[in-house]
Amino acid sequence: MKILITGGAGFIGSAVIRNIIENTNDFVINLDKLTYAGNLESLLEVTDSDRYVFEQVDICNRVELDRVLTEYKPDAIMHLAAESHVDRSIDGPAEFIQTNIIGTFTLLEAARSYWSALGKDKKALFRFHHISTDEVYGDLEGAVDLFTEETSYDPSSPYSASKASSDHLVRAWHRTYGLPIVITNCSNNYGPYHFPEKLIPHVILNALEAKSLPIYGDGKQIRDWLYVEDHAHALYKVVTEGSIGETYNIGGHNEKTNLEVVNSLCSILDELVPVASNEQTKHLTSYTDLIVFVKDRPGHDVRYAIDATKIDKELNWIPKESFETGIRKTVLWYLNNKKWCQHIQDGTYKGERLGIQL
Repeated sequence: MKILITGGAGFIGSAVIRNIIENTNDFVINLDKLTYAGNLESLLEVTDSDRYVFEQVDICNRVELDRVLTEYKPDAIMHLAAESHVDRSIDGPAEFIQTNIIGTFTLLEAARSYWSALGKDKKALFRFHHISTDEVYGDLEGAVDLFTEETSYDPSSPYSASKASSDHLVRAWHRTYGLPIVITNCSNNYGPYHFPEKLIPHVILNALEAKSLPIYGDGKQIRDWLYVEDHAHALYKVVTEGSIGETYNIGGHNEKTNLEVVNSLCSILDELVPVASNEQTKHLTSYTDLIVFVKDRPGHDVRYAIDATKIDKELNWIPKESFETGIRKTVLWYLNNKKWCQHIQDGTYKGERLGIQL
């Protein structure tokens, strides 16, 4: 297969590309605008593959989308390009509306035009896979309720509202135009190459530098945590085996409060990099000394949890990593890849976009 992946330089997109190049014979076209969160260093291990090519293109640019589709003739599109940070959406929602809604609309129209012109056999094989989030469902009220594929949408933030809008657009293009689509909604991802503004890498890097570890509110917000490489395998299963028009929820079966996540990270760091051995933290008794509780963000959902029964039964997928194994792998990765982290912290990772060797 030839697979066009939008947002392939991002956290989840790069994991999907690494998985495909390393474990299949498929060809990947990575289409990414390279916003602040796009990092080509996350793809260095596959960049030299003759089955990988990169195109710096904005999904809002119809002319460039048409060019890429005509030139590479993909068999599937995996649409991951999105603005995805809730705090940023609260501070500046316009970019989220532009990328997540207008960008998805523009990509759908380009894909529809391309698909409509395909021959019968190629047309039958084509898939448009839209990757979304469990945040579109809003807040779970009960302690045992789970999001299913039939859960009504009730987004709380500009980010989740924009993703909900994009989901509806994708379904409408299937119902109205017959575009062969599949949709996935995933729980919180974590793992290697996660941009440091997100909770887990932010805590790891702050702790090592003896900076405060801020937790919103009382830290009792619950999320279902999914190791990113498990997610990448699930997404490939869906785009190659999923049924047209269907939605699949992808979860990690790992519900943890934010406070539990931070305490777990501190415990692993206490073991692997004892505070006494770190010049910046030797005045501490534990990394947990750095935890501070800060004012909660507006509209903060209390609990998300995924029912992933459907993808298990229909596509035989379950996550390989427990939270305990995945979080340890994640901490070890950040400890062993300080150069990658440093390039983001000092901004030099952006040099890759200009063709500069880092």
